[in-house]
Amino acid sequence: MKNWYNYSIQDALSQLNSDEKSGLSSQEAQSRLEKYGKNELDQGKKKSLFAKFIDQFKDPMILILIAASIISAFVGEIEDTFIILAIVVINSVLSVYQEGKAEAAIEALQKMSAPHAKVIRDGKITEIESTKVVPGDIVILETGSIVPADIRIISSTNLKIDESSLTGESVPVEKYAEAIYDGEMEIGDRENIGHSSTIVTYGRGRGLVTSTGKETEIGKIASSLLAYDDEQTPLQKKLAGLSKSLGILVIVISAIVFAVGLLYKMDLLETLLISISLAVAAIPEGLPAIVTIVLSLGMGRMADKNAIVKKLLAVETLGTTTVICSDKTGTLTQNQMTVTKAYVNGQVIEVSGTGYEPVGNFSLEGSEVNPEDFEELKLLMGISTLVNDADLKEVESGYEMIGDPTEGALLTFSEKAGINQEDLNEKHPRLSEIPFDSARKMMTTFHENFVGQAYGSLTKGAPDIIISRSSKILLDGKEVDFTEDLKNQVLEMNKTFARSALRVLSYAYKKWDSLPEEADLNSDYVEKDMVFVGLTGMIDPARPEVKDAIKQCKTAGIVPIMITGDYLDTAYAIGEDLGIAESEDQAIMGRELNSMSPEEIREVVKTKRIFARVSPENKVQIVTALKENGAITAMTGDGVNDAPAIKKADIGIAMGITGTDVAKNTAEVILTDDNFATIVSAVEEGRIIYSNIKKFVSFLLSCNIGEVLVVFLAIIFKLPVPFTPKQLLWLNLVTDSFPAMALGVEPGEEDIMDQAPRKAGEPIVDKTARRIIAVQSIAITIATLVAFWFGLEHYGRDNLNGARTMAFVTLILAELLRSYTARSDKYTVWHLGIFSNMKLVVATVISFALMLAVLYVPVLADLFDTLPIHSDGWFVVIPCAFLPLVMGEISKVIANKKNK
Repeated sequence: MKNWYNYSIQDALSQLNSDEKSGLSSQEAQSRLEKYGKNELDQGKKKSLFAKFIDQFKDPMILILIAASIISAFVGEIEDTFIILAIVVINSVLSVYQEGKAEAAIEALQKMSAPHAKVIRDGKITEIESTKVVPGDIVILETGSIVPADIRIISSTNLKIDESSLTGESVPVEKYAEAIYDGEMEIGDRENIGHSSTIVTYGRGRGLVTSTGKETEIGKIASSLLAYDDEQTPLQKKLAGLSKSLGILVIVISAIVFAVGLLYKMDLLETLLISISLAVAAIPEGLPAIVTIVLSLGMGRMADKNAIVKKLLAVETLGTTTVICSDKTGTLTQNQMTVTKAYVNGQVIEVSGTGYEPVGNFSLEGSEVNPEDFEELKLLMGISTLVNDADLKEVESGYEMIGDPTEGALLTFSEKAGINQEDLNEKHPRLSEIPFDSARKMMTTFHENFVGQAYGSLTKGAPDIIISRSSKILLDGKEVDFTEDLKNQVLEMNKTFARSALRVLSYAYKKWDSLPEEADLNSDYVEKDMVFVGLTGMIDPARPEVKDAIKQCKTAGIVPIMITGDYLDTAYAIGEDLGIAESEDQAIMGRELNSMSPEEIREVVKTKRIFARVSPENKVQIVTALKENGAITAMTGDGVNDAPAIKKADIGIAMGITGTDVAKNTAEVILTDDNFATIVSAVEEGRIIYSNIKKFVSFLLSCNIGEVLVVFLAIIFKLPVPFTPKQLLWLNLVTDSFPAMALGVEPGEEDIMDQAPRKAGEPIVDKTARRIIAVQSIAITIATLVAFWFGLEHYGRDNLNGARTMAFVTLILAELLRSYTARSDKYTVWHLGIFSNMKLVVATVISFALMLAVLYVPVLADLFDTLPIHSDGWFVVIPCAFLPLVMGEISKVIANKKNK
């Protein structure tokens, strides 16, 4: 692997057998295209629709259902077999459909990074598709161009390239063709290299293509992502654990019942059928479908809130998040430089507003002022606008800046005071210029009638340089001597601005009676004895809504961490302002991690909140260490440099507008509004979803365990089996499913974002859930067995369908009433209000109506072996059915008293 930044221009051209003036011939370019392949990223193998469908059958709960259907078919229960298989297929189709919808939304968001490129072929400049660029091509670079591949820059004139998507650094990097380096250089420090998918913001140049496709820096990152295996989400792990426990329970109970049947010398086939009945009773057949539906609804709600979730189970993972690692540039900040302070006439004027929209106010010592009242400020704005090659335009979506972000910020700054670039250029046309270069760190332009003289040279640049080249300073409208004391005051203010992580520029002018001759247009002659005007300080500002989002994260027990490629001072200033860090001890440079062991990094991430100048490898190290410490980690970002860490995190989040295709393809969640605050609402939605999943899992399990206990105890006490397999399937699929789905959309409790995140290892059936399940299943068992016993006495053992109907109806009503107490594990039904979840009211009414149909519609009654219940039966059924509800509410009151 060649480090092209170590090569001179001629050596690089020789190595790639290319010519700076004529480029490659069309024939040679075609030959190299066949050799190296298209200039595109390795996307990996896309899963077919069939493969996605088959993946749904890897869920342990689905496998248990398939096993139950096979056993049902083996013993002749063909109807049961078809019902169970239908559930499995519907669940799988729904999952694939929802994830397909998310993929379609993402494809709509994606844009090609560099659709076309200008290259020299056969000695002529021609435009080609960027996918057809090959090593050895000579690429033409202009302001606004997207670099199509990795290049060795072979000519540069004031060339600046925005590499924020790759390095995270918000300020464009100056590029120099003549630079040559010895040894290894970090990506952000290679001044003679241009990287694929970065953007030319200023100047012009040419580059020799050295690497294309997956061999580029962006390509290596994209390829490395394919090496990471997709990990199970926390919910997947917990549901798999629950499925395993249920599977063991089914086998153990079925074996015990089969053994008891043999011990009691029951008929072998009858004993096997009873064992299957128990298996059917133990498995909550509707659970996979309900989880899928609830997650799908959550997916829809998140999409409405600007968060597209690609994978169904990732919806819930957001709610488990304990750490959010965020890129700074474009995620916490706007990736739009903004002037926030100006220093003129010995005064600091604050400027409000963010981004390129020219809306904001000016204030002095906390009081709002009119910029019209400050002649020195107006002059400074005029200089910053005229010595400027950027273009600010109002478009449908807001304001668009073409050119260098720093210059764009200056145009916005001036527009806030009503100073328009087009108007100024018309009044004071540019006559000549001395372009910016990094050696002198200044740019000068000549204009007519701007500073009260026929001609004026206007200069902007680095404060220390311009201060040293100025002999006068503008104070109170007068040009006075720029004494050492005055210079020291300005230099001190420059330091104060810099300590606040502001990028500082200074401005000066010089009056001329006539334009200098062409031969005299040089820095030594023009840029001396100038009149100093003032300073501006600018920064890539935080998004205005982020500070509140960070505060809410902390309230919710979530640790926000900033990971950026920017400089430490800038990162800390933004981090401190947002509330991410409180002291400089919480900030660290990424290179410090390079010499640390994994154990040391695990200790570092416990206390550090800002990581600056990090490489993509550092980001992965940080995320890995957090996960090894037991944190459920979310990683947000928009750049290519974020992608490996996005992939490694428990939940990867990419920006939909500014995000690169690599980042979006890698993430599980895409924010369509690029708003960090959207993450917080998505986390809240995830918490509500998980809370509701716990509620309906608890509800379903208490019902299923109650059913198992009823059948098991009936056999132990030598009573007939209280239910047929069909009745149990009806209970599990119809009666329980409607209320369970309604519980899945239960409104979130008010304090859900004031609670600490649950522990990563916490089972879905925790201590509280186990208490609730125990109380409810015992109550359901007692109520059902009492009703069954009454039915046996009332109808007689010869008419077993009558007694089974009593047990069947009691169990249905008990479970429907039980659903109301399942809405919360701490608030009573009366506190919540019976009608505060109308979906549950509708669900229980539907289930009750279906139960009546099974009792009183002859066709259904024959299918499910039921008999109509008369008034004397209802007098037994109704009180028994209320027992679980009453016991559940009493247990809440007792538990709440203990917890006080």
